[in-house]
Parts: sequence; structure tokens; C-alpha cells
Amino acid sequence: MQKADVDWGSMGALDHRVIPGLLLTVLGLVLVTGMFLTFLVIVWRRRQLNSGMPQVEDHKEPSPYQPSGFRHSILRRPSCWLAIRNRNLLTVQSALALHNSKPCSWVDGLAGNGEQKLFLSPPVNGWILVIGSALPEPNEDVDVCFRFLVDLSRKVGHVQLFSANSMLNHHAWAQVENGHVVRAYAWAGRTLWNQGKTTQPEKDLAMKCYDYTEIPDISPFGSSEPIATNSDKVHFLAARWSIDPDEIDERFIEQEWGIVGEPSKLF
Repeated sequence: MQKADVDWGSMGALDHRVIPGLLLTVLGLVLVTGMFLTFLVIVWRRRQLNSGMPQVEDHKEPSPYQPSGFRHSILRRPSCWLAIRNRNLLTVQSALALHNSKPCSWVDGLAGNGEQKLFLSPPVNGWILVIGSALPEPNEDVDVCFRFLVDLSRKVGHVQLFSANSMLNHHAWAQVENGHVVRAYAWAGRTLWNQGKTTQPEKDLAMKCYDYTEIPDISPFGSSEPIATNSDKVHFLAARWSIDPDEIDERFIEQEWGIVGEPSKLF
């Protein structure tokens, strides 16, 4: 009997040594299995995302555009652009008298290279954007800009201009319909252009427009808060009047092409 008691004690001591090892082994297997399952889930999600990316089709017919607020990471907001209510690129190209024109992607067209060229976007919800350094800006010569917009609107109908220089806080916006200025405002250290009744979107955005002889209050830091705020709100106004280049869907940008060309004369 005494010998049997000794054997049971030895087995009990052995169990106490083995059980912790078994538990550690099981815990290790659980951790390894969890990591493996996590890896499989990550791979599966990547495949799902890749399979959901749009494919560029061979045809060049404009596809329906639905704004999603998905900003293209490569593009930068233009400092000056036109929004023309038209669906025909050739009509706008002819009205601007572009030559040496060729198809151009959004990325190349909006990137700009300092040359005197204009990029015409494909129609976006009935609007064609015109962007480029060849556009006349009110802060450079407001009379030239006025004549350009009036002449262009007589050819294509409704034309809008937006301009915002965040460094100098120069800004401008205009609506011209069939040769008649509906609304226009331009600021470059002073009011250059203030014509037409203030639109409701301008009021909703609390945009400040000064009369020709009105002088804004200047802060001790050398700037007027309403003026700086105006510059920041130009693209919001564009979204309400027509379309904001910032809000164009990345998938539409990657699939559709526009036209780039040189104007026959610098405005």
C-alpha cells in the first residue's frame, strides 16, 4: 500500500508540470489561428476593393455624373475657372477659338504647366469647366475680363467666372447671360467690379461685397476678415451657382477626357 501511494503522488506531480505546458500550447495555437484569420480577412477586403474599382471603357461618350464629394488626391483647385452651361465641347472650343487642340486627361488639364493654354472639361451635369493660365482675370485687367465674358456669353449662352487668390485674398465671381451681366463682383485691394443684385447664395454664405468707394476695416495685422473669408468661400459659391471643381468624383475624372488647346489670341 505504501508503494501505491508513492506512485499516485508521482503522477500528481507530473500532471502539475504537464498541464501548464498544454495550456500554453493551446494559447499559442489560438493566437496563431487568430492572426491567420485576420490575414485572410485583410486579403479578402483588398480583393473586394480592387474588384469594385471602375474600369476605363474604350468609348469616349460622357458617362452620367453623380457628385459624391470624393476629391481626387492628385488634383489641385484652380485659382480661376469658367463654368459654361453647355454640353457640347466642340461648341465651346469654337467659341474660344482654340487651335492646336487635342484630347487631354483631367489630371494633365488641371495640373497646368504655366503655358498659355486652356483646358475644357467634359460636360459635368450640363456644365463645361474652362481652366488655364490664358483666362483673363479681373485683378489683372477688369475691362478685358468684362469684354471677354460678354463676348463669350453671346456665343454660348450662360457663362460664370470664379477667381480666388488665397495669398493676396483677391477674388471675383460673375454670371453673364447672352451678353448681359447678371451679377459680378471683383476685389483686388479695392472693389474693381460690382454689378447686379446680390444673389441669394451670396447672402446665404454671408459674402461681403463693398461699394466702389467703400473702404473696409483693416485689422492691425493688415487684413480684413470679410475679405479673407470671401476668398475661402468662392468654391462654395461655385457649388451653389453651378459646380465646384473640388467636388467632382474621382471615378468620373479617371474615365472622361476633355480638350486642351491654345487660344488664337491672348485676351
